[in-house]
Amino acid sequence: MVEPLIFDYSSPGRTTASLPEPDVPVEPIEQLLPASLIRQDLPLPEVSELDVVRHFTRLSQKNACIDTTFYPLGSCTMKYNPRVNEEAARLPGFAQIHPYQDEATVQGALHLIYDLQRYLAEVSGMDAVSLQPAAGAHGELTGMLVVRAYHEARGDRARKRVLIPDSAHGTNPATAKMVGYHVQSIPSDDRGNLDLAALRAALGPDVAALMITIPSTFGLFDEHLAEIMDAIHQAGGLVYGDGANMNAMLGQARLGDLGVDVMHFNLHKTFSTPHGGGGPPAGPVAVKAPLAPFLPVPLAARRERGDGKIEYYLDFDRPQSIGKVKAFYGNFGMMVRAYTYIRSLGREGLEAIGETAVLNANYLMERLRGAYDLYSDRRCKHEFVLSARRQRRTTGVRALDIAKRLIDYGFHPPTIYFPIVVDEALMIEPTETESVQTLDAFAEAMLAIAREAEENPEIVKHAPHTTEIRRLDEVAAVRRPNLRWRPA
Repeated sequence: MVEPLIFDYSSPGRTTASLPEPDVPVEPIEQLLPASLIRQDLPLPEVSELDVVRHFTRLSQKNACIDTTFYPLGSCTMKYNPRVNEEAARLPGFAQIHPYQDEATVQGALHLIYDLQRYLAEVSGMDAVSLQPAAGAHGELTGMLVVRAYHEARGDRARKRVLIPDSAHGTNPATAKMVGYHVQSIPSDDRGNLDLAALRAALGPDVAALMITIPSTFGLFDEHLAEIMDAIHQAGGLVYGDGANMNAMLGQARLGDLGVDVMHFNLHKTFSTPHGGGGPPAGPVAVKAPLAPFLPVPLAARRERGDGKIEYYLDFDRPQSIGKVKAFYGNFGMMVRAYTYIRSLGREGLEAIGETAVLNANYLMERLRGAYDLYSDRRCKHEFVLSARRQRRTTGVRALDIAKRLIDYGFHPPTIYFPIVVDEALMIEPTETESVQTLDAFAEAMLAIAREAEENPEIVKHAPHTTEIRRLDEVAAVRRPNLRWRPA
């Protein structure tokens, strides 16, 4: 049955709590608010605490999440979050401190922040890191503000253009525009690499940066990356590396060594902090030494006291900084989780993440290559892109239909219709945390759907069949969203 609304449990006079009488004078509401803001009634449900708990628990059990099912959400790295991370973040010395405390009373927290800055610099091959940005897109914004500050400090104000491959993440052009740059898209070649001829034709003295995703959203490592880096640097521009796909790179290659000048991390993707509604996220920014003076203030630093002991502090003495981009220092709980993850795994464990993520993706790609069109027939990294154009052409089954049908098989759908340059795209990322048994079960489901598309396409076109709410009118949902409950 369809889950009733919480209002359906309502009964007059029922309540979730009993509050004591106030021990301070209660002013008439008319003295506190303008009459235009005072409601005569407030139609909220009258329910018990038990009703509320049962209702939201039942709703939560209907959600797809990484704790209940495989979540092959290409481009978003939905991996398992080890519970030890949560235990560390809940330690009283981390969970119950306040950002206004004196630094002498939070030395452990500052020590952790300082070490995490160093760890992220090490794994990325960069020289300095700010943990302040609150999300990946926020990290992009911060990184591009650093790029702008770098050029302006050199008196190079004519650089107004940012080049962005068509294989980049969609936030990249939005970020560049927000910083005040003009955006120019660079196409890919027939092997999924950045088109070198198009890149060279676009270069000029007004180019501030190239924003490139490594590996790309095609799941590919660009075969001409060294030439790309040289071309941008010779033109006086900087290379911004979108680090969202770093799960494939851990322990295998460092973006700083490849020529990247500034990059962001997604702690919720690569370093197993909660994703989406389990956030808040964090998007640290790492830079090479010439850009370090422009990072947001403060950075965590250390110094030796007069008695020879080491103390940690927040360094605000950075005159070229772009300023603060987040209240206080950032989302500290996410830093604790990422720090715990890195320390739990060590160098060998981080290397195994990159190796296994790539192995799992290539294993799935090989199992599915015959049933669906493959965007690029070469080794992928952490993800790969299939196309349902064959199914659409022969039976009318679209990528959307395949994604909906996967729900009936017990799997969360992958990302669809992205990258936008791939017709009927299905982007699949298994991550390193899934077993071969899970990968095989997912592959069998995808193969079964491919057979259904040929033999009984209507069952795919009208999926899902097992959910309480069937397929929605998605166009109407976008154009006429219903975002709140209203009493009858």
